Amino acid sequence: MTSRAPNRPPADLVETLTKQARDLGFDLFGIAPAVTPEGFHRLIPWIEAGYAAEMAYFQDRLAAYADPGQVLADARSLIVLTYPYANRPRTVPPESDISGGGTEPGAPPVTGRIARYAWGAADYHDLIHPKLKRLRETIRRACPGANARGVVDSAPLMEREFAQLAGLGWAGKNSLLLNRQRGSYFFLACLLTTLELPPSQAQTTGHCGTCTRCLDACPTAAFAAPGVVDSRRCISYLTIEHRGPIPRELRAGIGDWLFGCDICQEVCPWNEHAAKRLGAASANAADSPVGPPPTDPELLPRPERDPIELVDLLSLDEAGFRDRFRASPLWRPRRRGILRNAAICAGNARNPAAAPALVRLLDDTEPLIRGAVAWALGEIGGHREAIASRLLVETDPQVRHEIETVLGHGAESAT
Repeated sequence: MTSRAPNRPPADLVETLTKQARDLGFDLFGIAPAVTPEGFHRLIPWIEAGYAAEMAYFQDRLAAYADPGQVLADARSLIVLTYPYANRPRTVPPESDISGGGTEPGAPPVTGRIARYAWGAADYHDLIHPKLKRLRETIRRACPGANARGVVDSAPLMEREFAQLAGLGWAGKNSLLLNRQRGSYFFLACLLTTLELPPSQAQTTGHCGTCTRCLDACPTAAFAAPGVVDSRRCISYLTIEHRGPIPRELRAGIGDWLFGCDICQEVCPWNEHAAKRLGAASANAADSPVGPPPTDPELLPRPERDPIELVDLLSLDEAGFRDRFRASPLWRPRRRGILRNAAICAGNARNPAAAPALVRLLDDTEPLIRGAVAWALGEIGGHREAIASRLLVETDPQVRHEIETVLGHGAESAT
């Protein structure tokens, strides 16, 4: 009887993992070798150009991005999977409604949009990690000497590059992984392992052609070049990761995006094709290794998030915000970030229904919120006295600058 080498898996392990992944709700499944990804050499100039904005962890962990072995010692292979989220059309808010928090009957509601991936009740990390753990346990049972580690965008790993190596799709001009059958409405997850698994056929060609819909549709001109995102101008970065005031020149472009942005996905023809394909009886394409499974119930849209009422949101204190969002992706920017965003959305809407809640927030303890609120009230108009009164007691330099700009040059100066 011969013993198997420690890094050699049983012949049926990949088939077993593929079936288990399907049962767990994953869709696409592929295997990539644990090598330095080709895209790593583009990461360095991207950082040097300033496109990483305040995300210093890219530079701090640069060596790890080059070597998957720094994420899992002795890694030889990566199992790359996709986990779908809701891709249905957005709900269009009614033109008139009786909204909470001070909106008058018959007035249009003040609403904001949330990126599709955050529509549900749970944080996707909390959903996917336990499923990766199940796959890891399968590997360890089959090969007791093997090690594995699951990653969901929280480790220095270039998931999109490895997804291409695993044959799951190509990098679109919007920088996202695109798949001909599935579009891009999915999360990427990786399971690194010390096992040497047979690699999938890598995706080496793209299918965007001459299309530039995503580049043309971006309201803040966040694409420095096809496939190159300048995070400093990206709505998703600004509303989720950015911790300071959103630059004035970009606020109008934020529109009504409260958290994240889907514009470059919504205009993509491949997502249009995928929606039709997934809605047809023939959706289980023969060339798709896994899926498509139904969307995880925890990721299905909650009515109160598509769209989300801003007046109620602007009225939340710290405890209320925690109770409502602690288990969801909206927790990441914390209350100060979300209310900053909500104020900007309200200012862009120029809807007077938001004004009472905004006026109350002029006295909030967070300077970030007070500054955004002052700008929003200037855009809405009609509250010069409240803004001027705040200036008398305001001590934060940035907030004072926001107020002085509004009083001197904003819409308020015409009232």
